Amino acid sequence: MKTSKVQRFSGICAGFLVSVLAAAPVFALETVEPGSLTIAFSGDMPGTGYQDSRMVGYDGEILQQISEKLGLKVKPALMEWSGTIASVQSKRVDVMAGTMGWTEQRSKIMTLSDPIHYFKNGITQTDKTNWNSLKDLQGKKVGTITGFSFIPEMRKIDGLQVALYDTSDAAVRDLLAGRIDAVIGDPPVMQYAISRNEQWHLHFNAFVDNDPNFPLLTGLGQVVFGFNKASPELVTAVNAQIQTLWKNCEMRKIGARYGLTQDVWFMPEGKDLRLGVDRPADWTLPGCK
Repeated sequence: MKTSKVQRFSGICAGFLVSVLAAAPVFALETVEPGSLTIAFSGDMPGTGYQDSRMVGYDGEILQQISEKLGLKVKPALMEWSGTIASVQSKRVDVMAGTMGWTEQRSKIMTLSDPIHYFKNGITQTDKTNWNSLKDLQGKKVGTITGFSFIPEMRKIDGLQVALYDTSDAAVRDLLAGRIDAVIGDPPVMQYAISRNEQWHLHFNAFVDNDPNFPLLTGLGQVVFGFNKASPELVTAVNAQIQTLWKNCEMRKIGARYGLTQDVWFMPEGKDLRLGVDRPADWTLPGCK
């Protein structure tokens, strides 16, 4: 049967429309810079870094993969840790990364993602000591990083003098110089640095305490990403990708590249403080054996 010019034109248009719809994204995520994911990070490894136009580090690789899956280009925004939360709140960036632990206070000012790994806080110290409890720190001068959530709990330890630093490097330098007795920092950052600098003669001991009066210092830690509360669609999309990475055990593969190999990073053990706060009571923490 012959086809009229009108019929042929309609068929061409229909075919073109189908091809365009198939190629177009299902939805466009609203970001600070359209088509890009602007990431605030401090550059502390093994959490975050930027090299050869890609995010690196444990947190960084995860965000790089998620950005690619969502069809977004990565736009790095390197800054001091103390400025990352403010940059999210003012919507100068889309997300902050850098081994940030979940806290109830942070959940009130930002939307926090599903966890990307877990941790237990502890004490970085010289090989002259072997401290592993809150009691061991009584009367000591202990360094930590400005803005860390557990600082109020540190101040509750009898006689402990808190020394605040802008970076982990500065805190470690003072520990090596003997100006402070210990450092409580990001566990993965501390372990990563120690493993690459044997000449420091430092070691890390996780807290053996499980004290409900010191939940942030001694409880189960969840590393998360932080978003502005006005970005629910972006958070939902990122969380979906995080869950996929857990299901595929990709979290362990990424972690192994940065020395995170023990089960403690990937198998949650302990009370989930998020239930009833920013997660429903029946929510289950992801994990990978």
